[in-house]
Amino acid sequence: MLSGASSVPALSGAVVRHLVSDMTQIDAVEMAISASNQAAAGPAVAASILSQIGQPLQIWQGKRWTRQFGWQVQSKLRLEVSGQAAITGRQAGLVDVPDLALLPFRMPGSPAVLFRAGTELGFQNFSLWLASWLVRFGVVRSLTPLAPWLQSLHRLTRRWGTDRSAMTVRIFGRIGARRLERCWTLIANNGDGPAIPSLSIVPLIDRILNGDQPPGARDASESLSLADYQPAFDRLSIVHEVIEREAQLPLYARVMGKRFDALPPRIRAVHGILRDGGASGSATVAGAENAIAAMIARIVGFPPSGTYPLHVHFTECDGVERWVRDFGGKRFESQLRQYGPWLVERFGPLRFGFDLISDRNGLTMEMRRWWLGPLRLPLMWAPRSRAREWEEAGSFHFDVPIALPLIGTLVHYRGWLTIPPQNSF
Repeated sequence: MLSGASSVPALSGAVVRHLVSDMTQIDAVEMAISASNQAAAGPAVAASILSQIGQPLQIWQGKRWTRQFGWQVQSKLRLEVSGQAAITGRQAGLVDVPDLALLPFRMPGSPAVLFRAGTELGFQNFSLWLASWLVRFGVVRSLTPLAPWLQSLHRLTRRWGTDRSAMTVRIFGRIGARRLERCWTLIANNGDGPAIPSLSIVPLIDRILNGDQPPGARDASESLSLADYQPAFDRLSIVHEVIEREAQLPLYARVMGKRFDALPPRIRAVHGILRDGGASGSATVAGAENAIAAMIARIVGFPPSGTYPLHVHFTECDGVERWVRDFGGKRFESQLRQYGPWLVERFGPLRFGFDLISDRNGLTMEMRRWWLGPLRLPLMWAPRSRAREWEEAGSFHFDVPIALPLIGTLVHYRGWLTIPPQNSF
């Protein structure tokens, strides 16, 4: 018995294994399907789509399970294959597929896994995204009863759009010290997209009849190779391609240059983000010194005094990092990027430029300038912060004091983080 003999996880699993075959660590897997508007969704597909809108999903991100919601966390797609007109401007949102549970623990590195899907027409995706908030906030329990209406509305708009569907799988991983992105893209022309979910059947039956498929019950994600699909692709108007790119250096390495390589291993590991990462540990927080400082700290989102389990989720996209710090459920986040020789950290409209001072023991962040939006502010008014990172007893340690002139300490947190050990095939 083989379950999932469809686009997911059979085809998606074959593609992933093709892309990661020589990688030593996988950091993130991102997949998406964009259906042609001229592809008719049957009652079961329509009901399945609506049953997920706004519902909670378990997503492996930042080296732990997190909760997201169906059809949210929208992303714009650009789908390209050589010799084909690119498909651009389509949106896709999170959906629940078996790959979300299967892939994180079948590859070295326990990568983050995201799967998005979307329709061709923007107003359709936008309407479903708006409806997802009604479910998320409990205004309605589910959109499943609307499935017949969804099919009727689709028939009214079916003449719009094109007959092109697409699927993509992006892998962010490493071969030794090399940081790579590999992207597989499939484009189905002439309305052949709806045939893709059935293309696993014939090669699976062939494997069973030839005695190549072991008996038993399992999912189909590891049963076929990408080459097994090629005869079916050749019979249809389906083209696909793999593109490999060198991923850029980590943000801290770009700012520090060769000094980054001299940092202790745990410091380099925390700052060596490729698309997604996470670390867990503990933190002790000393809160604000007075009522005014406490009010400012609450506005920023700093945690109150106490000792907390700490998790930090790191994400990276187009050279910008996002850090979400979770102090026992109290979260605050910032964005980091390079600006000339400085590392710039953004909290809302405020940006702070740091000089990264390193030695053989670790790293110190010294504030050199700050801005409110585009306006540079006098340094004498700037918050006082001299954050320190070092390695101790095999863990990443940190000490971050933040204070304001004339007002006093807003927050002072210190603690440690460890990166989970990497699994293997």
